[in-house]
Amino acid sequence: MQYDQFLAQVRDRGEYADRHEAEFTTLVVLRILAGRLTGQEADDLAAQLPEEVAGILTGFSGEPETFNVHEFLRRIAEVTGASQRTAQWDASAVLSTVADAVSGGEVNDVLTQLPSGYAVLFGQSAISG
Repeated sequence: MQYDQFLAQVRDRGEYADRHEAEFTTLVVLRILAGRLTGQEADDLAAQLPEEVAGILTGFSGEPETFNVHEFLRRIAEVTGASQRTAQWDASAVLSTVADAVSGGEVNDVLTQLPSGYAVLFGQSAISG
């Protein structure tokens, strides 16, 4: 998936007013997600995404943080100034697009590092086999 196509899909799913809003939301969601993944998993995920998106996920060092989906959404809401409900909408717009852009196996690899509750944000009901 090319970057323009990725952003168009995020914009459509999130019903954002313009490309800038879709880019900002993508940046926020993926930066927070990157802090939750191991460096290797973030790199593996980034390898399947457009270069402009991949750069958001890479470059973090140290141990990943451990936080549940509620904290993930709270952090998104804090950065964007939105409600938790809007943060969930934003996360779903970005992460379901990520799931469409990468292999199913990669989505499963990411979800195995995350506690329950994240799968729905990726448009998944659970880890598939």
